[in-house]
Amino acid sequence: GDADRVGVVDERSRRHEADLILVLLARDLLSRHPGAQIVFDVKSSQSLIDDIRAHGGVPVMWKTGHSHLKRKMREDRILLGGEVSGHMFFAENYYGVDDGILASCKVIELAARSRGPLSGLFDTVPHLAATPELKAMCPDAEKFRVVAELTQELKRRYDVIDIDGARVLFPGGGWGLVRASNTNPYLTLRFEAATPARIAEMKRVIYGDLARYPFVTLPAE
Repeated sequence: GDADRVGVVDERSRRHEADLILVLLARDLLSRHPGAQIVFDVKSSQSLIDDIRAHGGVPVMWKTGHSHLKRKMREDRILLGGEVSGHMFFAENYYGVDDGILASCKVIELAARSRGPLSGLFDTVPHLAATPELKAMCPDAEKFRVVAELTQELKRRYDVIDIDGARVLFPGGGWGLVRASNTNPYLTLRFEAATPARIAEMKRVIYGDLARYPFVTLPAE
């Protein structure tokens, strides 16, 4: 690889998702820049959004893709960004680019300053039940049309964030995402809620809508 992404496994063999790594990096930045904006992609956890606000920052949800996030950071002079894929972008005394080595060093620095184990840092981050990124195969010629139609249908029933696909905000908490991959013939799905049972309920809604398209292959359970 080209060292532009970061992954973290703590001493208890727990792998931590990149959006929750960004929680720790955001807290650190906000200690020096109160009120700063933090940008992240539409697949990111609600825990990240809530934690940025709790530490005095401004969460900025944006389109998935490192080129989109880098451009957003330049346009709005944002100092820190990240996405679920593991890209972390730094513009505080740096170039506004994704750098996995710098991200790794910053996580190590935070652990050293805490004088405790790396797991202790992540134990302070609220965790919700969440799926990994799920792939529903869909022809390139159809995927954007499917997402556009589905977005309009879901808007009639739910609150929807539509900056990149449809991030559906379900009543009572939890969200589900449907977006077209920028580079491959599939739809990306992700779900997050307080409990796995709630996730199962949300998946049934989204999968039911996608089932109308015979050329879409839903993820295997």
